[in-house]
Amino acid sequence: MDHADKFEHEALAMESRYKRNDDTVVIVNAPTTLQPTDYVVWSTLNLMYCNPCCLGLLAFYYSIKSRDRKHVGDMEGAREYGSTARCLNIITLVLYLLLSIGFIIMIAILFPYIENMTNRLKLSN
Repeated sequence: MDHADKFEHEALAMESRYKRNDDTVVIVNAPTTLQPTDYVVWSTLNLMYCNPCCLGLLAFYYSIKSRDRKHVGDMEGAREYGSTARCLNIITLVLYLLLSIGFIIMIAILFPYIENMTNRLKLSN
């Protein structure tokens, strides 16, 4: 038997050993519903960095309640608490951005007046 024939014989043996059966059926059980989102990370960031009127704390509370409901298996309750947490997080973020922009505008408008008043005080002394 030739060296090439030997490799061809081994290749055919391996092919027959690993040949796939066409009658194989694969069943995949995919989840039918999506897991509700609890927004805990977003709520934590809002709680720590932007918390006007304690809305970040309230959003964090609803996020934790949503996570608890999800662990218990109450997906509808988790979805409701998660939706409330999302709304509170959006309101918190919008209020924080508006307050920050308002503060920057106020400083930009008031800075020349304050500088003018300090110059008048220096000249009067």
